[in-house]
Amino acid sequence: MDTLATGNTPTTTAAENYRPALHYTAENSWLNDPNGLIHHDGMYHLYYQNNPWGNVWGNMSWGHATSTDLLTWTEQPLAIPCDANEEVFSGSMVHDRQNSSGFGNETTAPLVAVYTSAYKPESAHPGVQAQSLAYSLDGGYTWTKYSNNPVLNRGSANFRDPKVFRYDGDAGSYWVMVAVEALDHQVVLYRSQDLKTWEHLSSFGPANATTGIWECPDLFPLPVDGDPKNLKWVLTVNLNPGGPNNGSAGQYFIGDFDGTTFTSTSTVTEGLQDSNRLGEYHWLDWGRDYYAAVSFSDAPDGRRLMIGWMNNWQYANTIPTTPWRSPMSLVREITLQTSEGSLALVQQPAGDWTTLAGKGSFCLTQTTLHDSVQVLAGAAGAVQRIDVTFTPGNAEEFGLILCGDGQKGTRVGIRPGEGNLFVDRRESGRTDFHSSFPSIDTAPLRATAGSYRLTIFVDRCSIEVFAQDGQVTMSELIFPAETSTELSVYAIGGTVTMNTLQVTKFP
Repeated sequence: MDTLATGNTPTTTAAENYRPALHYTAENSWLNDPNGLIHHDGMYHLYYQNNPWGNVWGNMSWGHATSTDLLTWTEQPLAIPCDANEEVFSGSMVHDRQNSSGFGNETTAPLVAVYTSAYKPESAHPGVQAQSLAYSLDGGYTWTKYSNNPVLNRGSANFRDPKVFRYDGDAGSYWVMVAVEALDHQVVLYRSQDLKTWEHLSSFGPANATTGIWECPDLFPLPVDGDPKNLKWVLTVNLNPGGPNNGSAGQYFIGDFDGTTFTSTSTVTEGLQDSNRLGEYHWLDWGRDYYAAVSFSDAPDGRRLMIGWMNNWQYANTIPTTPWRSPMSLVREITLQTSEGSLALVQQPAGDWTTLAGKGSFCLTQTTLHDSVQVLAGAAGAVQRIDVTFTPGNAEEFGLILCGDGQKGTRVGIRPGEGNLFVDRRESGRTDFHSSFPSIDTAPLRATAGSYRLTIFVDRCSIEVFAQDGQVTMSELIFPAETSTELSVYAIGGTVTMNTLQVTKFP
């Protein structure tokens, strides 16, 4: 939620070249955290932090977009605006099927948004952040704020980002809220029968990464290796700054929830962070540009679908786009899987991407490189999906150069000796808008059955890397020249074999 200084404003034409084709952006305004994610009456609803009147942070309100397929989004009118008393910070949404809140009527069960009221100095609660309600009786398009807001006030200036879900278990049936005391590095849990009156249950934290403030928590069960009889609970919490490659990031904990208390079985460090153990923590994404990720309520077939904000508070207000600023990530389906005796989240891009594929896809098999760079004629493009498998020889480093001119571009590389995947965007195009943007970002990566598999979505101003079938992900903004569309493969210090490479191009 931090505000940043306004940056330079590039020309409209140049900035529109960066507008993604596959990722959601607001037409002519700023967006950040996804909010109120829900599937309702066959429609996915994406609400988000939005400045309706500018393309830098401010005037926080809830924007709104909808989709039937998680691939293409339609921007809707502003949903929940700020007003003279409050800014409308992050939160979540539930379908109150039993009308426990009383906001519904004889024919319609309400959608209820639970959001943080960031009260202005002239309000009745100056400087306080507290939790409030709004409701909709038309499927999420128009909203009424509850007249007795706030419904949960701790008198805190940093109590925010409520994620609410319905708990049905051994302890009973009721609504559960997870929110944060951001500066205390604590997730606080509450329960309610009617969404209006809340009782404190427990707190979690500090634990693992605590260098920055905690924001945007989520708590949900997942079957282990697809077994519905073996459920574990996952608590996600976002951190700013203090991510594995600096700046904003999201971490997660695996454990159990008994209806009152979340108990982590994956905590590495209790209390304040041990900076030497940063790489041991569970991260939702190892890139620089995946933050405030939360999951959809009521996704079909019990799937857990998640989306994040593709930006970083270090430079969020200064990225070179106008009139829009910031994309969302692709929607990801997340599962909990066992790997080498331990549990970890696995993430895959959601949706049927074949429905959007264009013409002119490219395929190459069994290509060996020795200390060289090979431009792949016919594989160029600004919007594409790349699926590639490498079998390492003795090369010290190998990988791809994206959005490049043969030598310069964004490198997605693997260093087997170091056990690392990396994204190098120092020569990715526009990097001069903020000193912290040029970077080499790394993630731990090991071969599986002697090979490395990468799926990479390239989309004009971003790349999202899903390595080893989604065991490791990296999301990064890039701002290449419009003419930098070449795709190359390279090896340094020896040989590597590219077993298969498939490029799917999108219009």
